Amino acid sequence: MGLIKQVGALILTLFMLAGCTGKPDNIEPVTHFDVNRYLGTWYEIARLDHSFERGLSNIQATYRLSSDGTVSVVNRGWNPQAKQWAQAVGVAKFVSSSDVGHLKVSFFGPFYGSYVVFYLAPDYSMALVTSYNQDYFWLLSRTPTLTAQQKKIAIEQATKAGFDTSKFIYPSQTPIPVQ
Repeated sequence: MGLIKQVGALILTLFMLAGCTGKPDNIEPVTHFDVNRYLGTWYEIARLDHSFERGLSNIQATYRLSSDGTVSVVNRGWNPQAKQWAQAVGVAKFVSSSDVGHLKVSFFGPFYGSYVVFYLAPDYSMALVTSYNQDYFWLLSRTPTLTAQQKKIAIEQATKAGFDTSKFIYPSQTPIPVQ
C-alpha cells in the first residue's frame, strides 16, 4: 500500500510540474523563433499584477546564450522604497525545439515555469509573453517606451489572446537619478 501511495504521489508531482511548463489552451508560441535575435535586454512595458514584481519600476530582462545551449536570464527592477535594485538570476531551456518560442525558466533549482512568447514583432522590437496560464502576462520592448502604433498592436494581440487589458500595470521606465 505504501508503494502505491508513493507512485501516486510521484505521478501527481510529475503531472503538476509538467503543467507549470505547459501553455494556455488558446495560446500558441511563435514559430520560426530565433533565440539569437531574442537575446539582449528587454524593457517591461506592461504586465499583470503578481507579487514578485510588485512595487518595482524600471524592470528589465536580459537574456544571454550560455555555452551549454541554455539561456541565462537576469531580471531586475528598481525598488524605490529601498532605493536599490532587486534582481533574480535564472536559466531557461527550450521545451521542445529551439525554433519555437516556448521555454521553461527556473529561478529556484529544479522548479521551472513556462515562458511562452506568443507574439513577436517581425523586427524583434516587441514581444508578448505568458506562462502556463493566463494569470501571467508581460509586454516587453527593446526600448523603454513604445510608439502609439506599437502599443495599439500589443493591446490588440493581448485582447485577441484573451487577456483583460484593463488589468495591465504599466511600470515606470524613467531613468533612475544617480545618487
